[in-house]
Amino acid sequence: MKLYYSPGYCSQAVHIALRESGMPFDLRKVDTIAGTVEDGGDWKAIQPRNYVPMLELDDGSRHTEVAALLQYVGDAAPATGLMPLPGSRERFEVLQWLTFISSEVHKTFSPWLFHKETADSTRKECKDKIDRRFRDLDRRLAGREWLVGARFTVADAYCFTIVSWAPMLGMSLAAWPNLAAHLERVKARPAVRAALQAEGLLKA
Repeated sequence: MKLYYSPGYCSQAVHIALRESGMPFDLRKVDTIAGTVEDGGDWKAIQPRNYVPMLELDDGSRHTEVAALLQYVGDAAPATGLMPLPGSRERFEVLQWLTFISSEVHKTFSPWLFHKETADSTRKECKDKIDRRFRDLDRRLAGREWLVGARFTVADAYCFTIVSWAPMLGMSLAAWPNLAAHLERVKARPAVRAALQAEGLLKA
């Protein structure tokens, strides 16, 4: 498999899941602004939508969308518990949190808070919504290590990746202590540290 990614982007969640899975994969770094891949390829010719992540399977097929890719990776490595078994209550809950993070958190951050031309009123509205959604996550994590059950899942990988954007935008996590603690727990995992190091976001 090949993962096309950009450092610190939402592709990081899939990168983390792949490392947690133990499956072999190759990384291809993408510059979405220049429209290039690190090996010199034309990114827009490869991925006309011009966004990451994209996972290229061994059969040459190419696939996108974070939540779908996380499910795929988790299902491909069932022994890890990254994606609970079909029909289980835990799987139902993981799917709920993947959807929540995707629609309620990820898309509130991006693109609005990453563009200088976004109006101040829109920025405030987005940050107010993030506050409400972070409070939801903080309540969920009260008295528990992970979002679902007793094991790290792909929902935690996605949550970590998107919540990590808050400090980059000057948003302190002090108001959400359980969520801040979750961020540190995930960051301490060897596979997560390896992913961050590979993306140049953490020194070895």
